[in-house]
Amino acid sequence: MLSQDKINRINELANKSKKENLTKSEKEEQQKLRQEYLKSARKSFKNQLKGVTVVDPEGNDVTPKKLREMQKNEKKN
Repeated sequence: MLSQDKINRINELANKSKKENLTKSEKEEQQKLRQEYLKSARKSFKNQLKGVTVVDPEGNDVTPKKLREMQKNEKKN
């Protein structure tokens, strides 16, 4: 999870860019922080998926093969 300080900085830069132009270093910082945020969000989402089981109305496990493999690999580690 991204620290609250970094999230606040992302928001500061976004608000500043709406009001005025960012400097080159601020744009680079903003891009770096955005990439870090996206990486963290993707990792969090994948971790949530690892705990999901898909069941059809008849009660049969229909979890996609790719997800089952990901869950199996996680148990090995």
